[in-house]
Amino acid sequence: MKLVARDAARFLARPDPAAAGILLFGADAMRVALKRAALVEALLGPDAAAEMRLTRIPAADLRRDPAALADAVKATGFFAGPRAVLVEEATDAAGPAILAALADWRDGDARILVTAGGLGAGSSLRKGFEAARTAVAIGIYDDPPGRDEIEAALAAAGLARPGREAMGDIEALARALDPGDFARFVEKLALYKLGDPAPLSTEDIAACAPPTTEDMDEVLMLAADGAAGRLAAAFAALAARGGSPTGLTIAAGRHFRTLYAAACAPEGPDAALARARPPVFGPKRARMAAQARALGPAALEQGLAQIMETELLLRSSRPVPGQALVERLFVRLATLKRG
Repeated sequence: MKLVARDAARFLARPDPAAAGILLFGADAMRVALKRAALVEALLGPDAAAEMRLTRIPAADLRRDPAALADAVKATGFFAGPRAVLVEEATDAAGPAILAALADWRDGDARILVTAGGLGAGSSLRKGFEAARTAVAIGIYDDPPGRDEIEAALAAAGLARPGREAMGDIEALARALDPGDFARFVEKLALYKLGDPAPLSTEDIAACAPPTTEDMDEVLMLAADGAAGRLAAAFAALAARGGSPTGLTIAAGRHFRTLYAAACAPEGPDAALARARPPVFGPKRARMAAQARALGPAALEQGLAQIMETELLLRSSRPVPGQALVERLFVRLATLKRG
């Protein structure tokens, strides 16, 4: 049986105990993994792996031993409770073994859970699950989560349903973030509100929201502008929202390499940035061109050396104060001698 998006969300929240097999497929491995984790917990409970009620079989193993799945489905568990066998990264090559085990499924057997990448409409594995009366096929696509899914995620984290304005902010974040980052945001929000009975507010959302590309860009711009006085507050705000020291350093290296190439270009910074890859548009291009002219190749070389030095320290095996190192780096970049 094939489930559409709304029905699929309900099914994943409350799986039908009569379903012998469930196929989750989609091109985004992170989205599929998150849905699989939620499905396993809803179907088997949180202690399934510890109680050996969940058996994992890589799909590639079924090529060498097609009977392995059928044997695992029929095996008797040591602990009471529902059981499942998870076949991961399945393709049509594993289809015959999976569909044979599904056809031979009987009450009391372990349920068959299968995850796969993008399967076209002509996939034999997908067709088999869609045609089976006792099985379900669910496509996981790149669409942002709907309101029902967001409310379910908040409820699972112990958060009350937010008001209209706060929900609007959360929906905007759900559209902007990838599934893993959104899940971490919900977890952080739940910890932030722990023991606080007040309804979720837009201030709570802002306090827990991860830094956006725009937030990081502005810190980089301030450093390259030489605005050291404004940089400290912007950097502190970015760090408080979860800016990674390594990520900031990598972004700084990318920005300053672009400036260096623009400063060295015979045709001038404006023309060089116009053909840069990725492209730089509008006011940002004008601002970066001004930075390249003001700093010049010599200062930019010095900045790149400082960035590389910080990267090496962050990657060293000995513990280092990453946030402090990167903050010092940005201050040094903002105080580079300007031509």
